[in-house]
Amino acid sequence: MKNHIIKFSLTIFATCLAFSCNDDFLQRTPLDEISSETFWNSENDLKVYNNGFYHRAKQDRDIPIIHGHDAGFNSHRYSIWMLDEFADNIAPTHARHTYYQEVRAGKHNIPSSPRWFGWQDGGWAFIRAINIGLANYGNANASQDVIDQYAAEARLMRGWFYHDKVAKFGDVPWLDKELSVDSEELYAARTPRDQVMANVLEDLNFASTKLPDDWGDGGAPGRLNRWAALLVKSRVCLFEGTWQKYHGGSKADMWLQEAANAAKELMDNGPYSIYSTGDPTTDYNAMHRMPVDLSGVSEVIYFRRYERGIETNHVQSYHRAYNGGATKSMVEDYLCTDGLPITLSPLYQGDAQIEDVFVDRDPRLRQTVLHPDDVMVYGYGNFDTRPYPRLVGMEGGERINTGYHIIKVYDVNTAHATYNTSDTPAIVLRLGEALLNYAEAMAELGTLTQQDLDISINVLRDRVGMPHLDLANVPVDPRYMDDGVSPIIVEIRRERRVELFMEGFRYNDLRRWKQGKKLEQPDLGIRFDEAAVARYPNANVQTTLVDGIPYIDVYKGTDWADPEFDENKHYLWPIPLSAISQNPDIGQNPGW
Repeated sequence: MKNHIIKFSLTIFATCLAFSCNDDFLQRTPLDEISSETFWNSENDLKVYNNGFYHRAKQDRDIPIIHGHDAGFNSHRYSIWMLDEFADNIAPTHARHTYYQEVRAGKHNIPSSPRWFGWQDGGWAFIRAINIGLANYGNANASQDVIDQYAAEARLMRGWFYHDKVAKFGDVPWLDKELSVDSEELYAARTPRDQVMANVLEDLNFASTKLPDDWGDGGAPGRLNRWAALLVKSRVCLFEGTWQKYHGGSKADMWLQEAANAAKELMDNGPYSIYSTGDPTTDYNAMHRMPVDLSGVSEVIYFRRYERGIETNHVQSYHRAYNGGATKSMVEDYLCTDGLPITLSPLYQGDAQIEDVFVDRDPRLRQTVLHPDDVMVYGYGNFDTRPYPRLVGMEGGERINTGYHIIKVYDVNTAHATYNTSDTPAIVLRLGEALLNYAEAMAELGTLTQQDLDISINVLRDRVGMPHLDLANVPVDPRYMDDGVSPIIVEIRRERRVELFMEGFRYNDLRRWKQGKKLEQPDLGIRFDEAAVARYPNANVQTTLVDGIPYIDVYKGTDWADPEFDENKHYLWPIPLSAISQNPDIGQNPGW
């Protein structure tokens, strides 16, 4: 083989030598590879190039924007369903989820190299690829409208990516052109947050005006369209607006208004509607448990599709085994059926036994957390006939830490399928978020009206048959009186936590609201008094007293007990040492 390579090389050298006096030959583009001179010719070239962005973005560890489930083995760790483990919604203990536990407890340190979803080299390579495309789309033999569509697709992804980096690290290097090894930008300081986000807004504005309403490709989930861009824009602007309002900034209202406007345009003109068949006891859960193809679901704007034989995952199995269960804090945020929190409602039955927790509560609770009577309804534990819930230490069945088994996404067929053969989809963008974004932005601006609530929060409540939120009669939950916000904002935030549970929002929400101190509360589970000891034989749990009543304390006696949240550093992540060693001017974030 070596001799063949040498002969081939000599032949090429001889050919070049023979034509060495022919300048035209030397200036020709290579015929055996794609180059900028030969590639950017047609709309199809632009489409093929942008297809690569979607392929790259499947690597959620590096590029956590179109977040779904990583394929194969990595679905045990990099799934949108698991992002709530960074916060106070879910309490995992599995060793493969240690990083979630570290961040949740405030026990993470400066990493030597990038950690999950952070300062990944693959992410910056993604930006380089986008910038190459943006520099070359105009060379194609296509109309300006067509060129703008593909540029808009690229700019949507660039703006979305940069928002993620700013949300985690604050100032970041803004790059909008291809760099070489000699580029000064490689050794420059980070670009100030305000400047980066101004550029992000330009990208998102371009995307939300130049992308087509429908690509007409007929392929689900297809490409990100203008409606997806509007939802991403509302998400990004809401984050930045509330960050500036609560952390300091001069343009909070501008960002909040942009968030409200983007969400409202989607709500008013988009072809989507809240999914409902008229059954408040199943509709919320049903949408999150539909198999494979979500293209016909009226609420879903974009999803990650998996198909057997092409790309599959094993997320159901990992999720049921690793998530640890919903927390007491999460469960207690569901309202009673009179629209009042458990602290105020006469309907609340307490938690002496787990069945009491579900009585006269928002139907989303029973569609999110397993009621003991619903084991056969969902086929939980592969139609396990043992009594539930089951706790760590008990014999057999699905055992968890908190006692609150999660069934919002549970599908018995894929949860117990052969390894890596599952086609469980991931909802990335849905209309329900836009309604929540709109209501929150209007409330933060101080311009919220009852009509605003009726077209947003109350539409979500209608799906599950809950009473409307009445602006003239907002309950005042004593648990949140020290949050420093109005009761209406408390209720909108509660609605967001309930509606978007396990969809990846809670950690970012607490950080942008400057409510990180909530993460200093221990993650608790079900009441574990003498009656529970008898009901759950051999359960291996630790407890903590709350008002004299023992509750499971998931992390008691572990490295994650006594969680910390340092206001001076934990709102941002640390820059990895490898990035600083390559460019000392990158600097480190405050407090680290």
